[in-house]
Amino acid sequence: MAFADAYTHGLPFGSPFPCPGDNAGVYTAPGYKNKMSLLDPLLIAELLLIGTVTGFLAGLLGIGGGMVMVPFVTMILTARGFPAEYTVKMAVATSLATICFTSLSSVRAHNKRGAVLWPVARVLAPGILVGSVAGAQLAVALPGKMLGILFGSFVAFSATQMILDRKPKPTRTLPGPIPTFGVGTLIGVVSALVGAGGAFISVPFMTWCNVKIHQAVGTSSALGFPIALAGTAGYIWAGRDMPPMPPGSIGYLYLPGLVCISLASMLLAPLGARTAHRMDTRPLRKLFALVLYGLATYFLLLR
Repeated sequence: MAFADAYTHGLPFGSPFPCPGDNAGVYTAPGYKNKMSLLDPLLIAELLLIGTVTGFLAGLLGIGGGMVMVPFVTMILTARGFPAEYTVKMAVATSLATICFTSLSSVRAHNKRGAVLWPVARVLAPGILVGSVAGAQLAVALPGKMLGILFGSFVAFSATQMILDRKPKPTRTLPGPIPTFGVGTLIGVVSALVGAGGAFISVPFMTWCNVKIHQAVGTSSALGFPIALAGTAGYIWAGRDMPPMPPGSIGYLYLPGLVCISLASMLLAPLGARTAHRMDTRPLRKLFALVLYGLATYFLLLR
């Protein structure tokens, strides 16, 4: 019976399904094990390429890697016959996990320049931890198609921001602990839903509250780690009882993707940053925004 037929009959991936001439057993996609071998050279090369591009663009354009990572990890898993219901969730979880590593090198660099406001980070962090765990549970509860639409909308919004290049005008100071906890929770929920480090919300928020832009960026880098750690833990926990995942998976976290993408992106991000200092990146940002619109369209049309 064809892979699509199993879904037509409402059977989840890995569920018992009686095939003609066979006893009832675990149903898997045809060729699935061969196509998702842990040591498949083509798969490793594809993941390393994603990490290379992600790291270089993050350093060059100052963008979050999730906008590149999630679409292409989704494409890789989908091309190997893995159900669309799970691919976006695994891509988001893997994106968050890579931020655990990339954020550490980023915050260390910003901290050396005195650009991290640790008192602000400490106030935002509790809400971020709560929101990231909650966001992961919400993402898993959503149908894969709905999560894809949310991610596509996020990418389209980010692309529009890159083209407009609007910066919020500082009009007030940071609010008290309770409102700040609420903001942190919002940052955590949205970041866990889309596999991002939260800078797309936290930087504008802090700038609006009269925090200097370089300190807002530095403090946001410090917030990336708790977002990624709590979000990743949430996806692992939520996927603990899922049907058979690709080899090397823990819950929704795809470990081969985490290792390959993290290593390549951490190596290439400094090169991208150095390149950015030698050229005007504004035209490139607008060109890349058009690429993001294409990726957003892919998710909005994903079935």
